[in-house]
Amino acid sequence: MNYISFDYGTKNIGLAIGQKITNTGNMLPSIKIKNGIINWKKIKKIIKYWNPKSIVIGLPLNMNGTEQNFTVKTKNFAINIKKKFNIPVYMHDERLTTVEAKNILFRKKGKKNLTKDKINSMSALIILESWMSKN
Repeated sequence: MNYISFDYGTKNIGLAIGQKITNTGNMLPSIKIKNGIINWKKIKKIIKYWNPKSIVIGLPLNMNGTEQNFTVKTKNFAINIKKKFNIPVYMHDERLTTVEAKNILFRKKGKKNLTKDKINSMSALIILESWMSKN
């Protein structure tokens, strides 16, 4: 059974795919958001291809656990995913995933590996693996 994770952003949506047997996953190429418009056709194609049991979306929170302005946009994205694809959607705390993603990518291949699309997809992978280990 596959699980997909999204790290929602205003310019890129990071993606990762994983499975519960080993609680591990892999990064997928991120989806670019152009002029504020989400490419729902591309998301549909990915969901159809991987046929996930559930979708996990990173929940942006302040360090003290309170919601921030972007939390509402991310929750709206989650609502749209649920409506469009009728797949269970879970929100998972994404605090410090970007920092962790940058550290992992930098250790692997240095500064040239720190592109926004890779950072977003690595964040999605961290979110997914964290969620899988707790569920």
